[in-house]
Amino acid sequence: MGYHNRSELQDLGCSSQLLLQPLWDTMRTREAFARSPFFPVIFSIITYVGFCLPFVVLDVLCPWVPLLRRYKIHPDFSPSARQLLPCLGQTLYQHLVFVFPVTLLHWARSPALLPQEAPELLQLLSHVLICLLLFDTEIFAWHLLHHKVPWLYRTFHKVHHQNASSFALATQYMSIWELFSLTFFDVLNVAILQCHPLTILTFHVVNIWLSVEDHSGYDFPWSTHRLVPFGWYGGVAHHDLHHSQFNCNFAPYFTHWDKMLGTLRSADSRELCASHLNLEKKQT
Repeated sequence: MGYHNRSELQDLGCSSQLLLQPLWDTMRTREAFARSPFFPVIFSIITYVGFCLPFVVLDVLCPWVPLLRRYKIHPDFSPSARQLLPCLGQTLYQHLVFVFPVTLLHWARSPALLPQEAPELLQLLSHVLICLLLFDTEIFAWHLLHHKVPWLYRTFHKVHHQNASSFALATQYMSIWELFSLTFFDVLNVAILQCHPLTILTFHVVNIWLSVEDHSGYDFPWSTHRLVPFGWYGGVAHHDLHHSQFNCNFAPYFTHWDKMLGTLRSADSRELCASHLNLEKKQT
């Protein structure tokens, strides 16, 4: 590579870094809080509840707004307060009673040090994508194992399937073992890649949003799976089939592992099953 080519690449890297530097400088003005053991728990809860709230509002409005029911996978279902409150309560309880003490121990052992420079934009985007792919692979294997081994399913994973029709606040309605497993893979991947703290925060935000969207029960024209080409990303309809059929679509986000292992089902299969059930009812 010539001198001019190297110089152009360096200039491009510096330019992309400058795009994120003001944001990172602003975050570093709250460095004391960002480095505290309270920040990860507060950040996680606020981000999660903040993403869930719009869907909770939609669920409240859905019975009165016919247009919303067009985009709802189960138009006749709206979660009740008896379903919503235990989900929210369990999320808060687990984060305060289990996640915070672990975060505190980790902070006491190795306090975080924030770098002065922001990451390059391309590096941030590539690391977020790699983390998503790694997380998808790990959870696919973990998820498949917990469905194929009855003891693992009954003991750890069954909690997450108590709500047959999923809704946003049911995203983190899970056993503490499952929550810690997901958190472990999450932390492991950013550590392997030695991600910048801003990249880690970005990945957490994207990961939480995608998981909430997958459980929201709403398939909008702008939903993530419609923005990703070639059916590479499953989306809300993809994951809802897993909750209704149990033996398919084990990957949380992407579709390649389910395709390779023959466990992929499309939304058409739900419609086909529904038509068979209706036919059987008519015949009986």
